[in-house]
Amino acid sequence: MDATVITGSKVILREKSPSDAWDDYAWETDPELAHLDAAPLLTAPYSQYLEDYTRELSYYSVISYQFAVDTLDGKHIGNCSYYHINENKGEAELGIMIGNRDYWSKGYGADVVTTLLDYIFRETKLNRIYLKTLESNTRAQQCFRKCGFTPYGELARDGYNFLLMEKYRPETEG
Repeated sequence: MDATVITGSKVILREKSPSDAWDDYAWETDPELAHLDAAPLLTAPYSQYLEDYTRELSYYSVISYQFAVDTLDGKHIGNCSYYHINENKGEAELGIMIGNRDYWSKGYGADVVTTLLDYIFRETKLNRIYLKTLESNTRAQQCFRKCGFTPYGELARDGYNFLLMEKYRPETEG
């Protein structure tokens, strides 16, 4: 099977590989990034992380697709995914993290989201993509609104307050 590569105007989305592990480890052990992702701070040593990471990459999933985010010149700056895929309901959840702060607030996140949405709506039968973001993360909310997401609710879970947002497949004209 050929590796999936999706090119946007600023980014390339590609299948994750073991060479991404060090960047991912650095991002998952960063307290600010863990908070923005509403995730526990990773405390495992890198050797254990790499072993688990490599094992997880070897499993094929039909309910989750993960991509590394590279700049057009090949620098790994983050990750994105769509998961909780429910083909019966025609929906999935979207996740994104730009881990490299040098690329924050420069349009990379919006390009990742629009590139991934275009791919999902072109290559799958999914009709609705949803996400949750921290109510306090106004930068992410601005990005998602720019990409066509609209709020539809709120959620309190595990001590975090989230804004729920969604986007439907654009209507085909013709």
